[in-house]
Amino acid sequence: RRDGEGRSTRIALWNRAGDSVYGLAARCRRMVDTSAALLGGPVYHYQSKLTAKEPEVGGAWEWHQDYGYWYKFNACLYPDMASCMIAVDRASKENGCLQVLKGSHRLGRIEHGKIGDQTGADLERVQAALQRLELVHCEMAPGSAIFFHCNLLHRSDQNRSPDPRWAFICCYNAARND
Repeated sequence: RRDGEGRSTRIALWNRAGDSVYGLAARCRRMVDTSAALLGGPVYHYQSKLTAKEPEVGGAWEWHQDYGYWYKFNACLYPDMASCMIAVDRASKENGCLQVLKGSHRLGRIEHGKIGDQTGADLERVQAALQRLELVHCEMAPGSAIFFHCNLLHRSDQNRSPDPRWAFICCYNAARND
């Protein structure tokens, strides 16, 4: 997917957990039980994805909420959804680690539109949130994980470093929200 400057980040996305190592990871007890605890009840695997930012050319992910497009394109009525991002490679500021606005999930769903080939959050709302909320760079070692709510505003910079930045993301939906 191309960012607002035309640089690309590769993504592979699937909805069935399957029998691959990725499907096994998405179904493992630690992932499922943690997601269920965070969302307050039973969950199911919603989707998984691999994102790849190649060295020196990998594009950015624009500011967005996952629920911004799950609501619009997948008809999920409630924001009872969460994701777990697992660093495959070291994630640093230099290679475009995840950035989040702490507490932004409390803002509710923000309207989204097209930015490059991506679906991004309304930039006026993002600018207002940036003035009030703490920006956190989620630098992670390979194998580290972060769980986050589907309304959390997040993005990542382009990868201008000599290092790749791959991430595996498992997403879960509360069973009551099917």
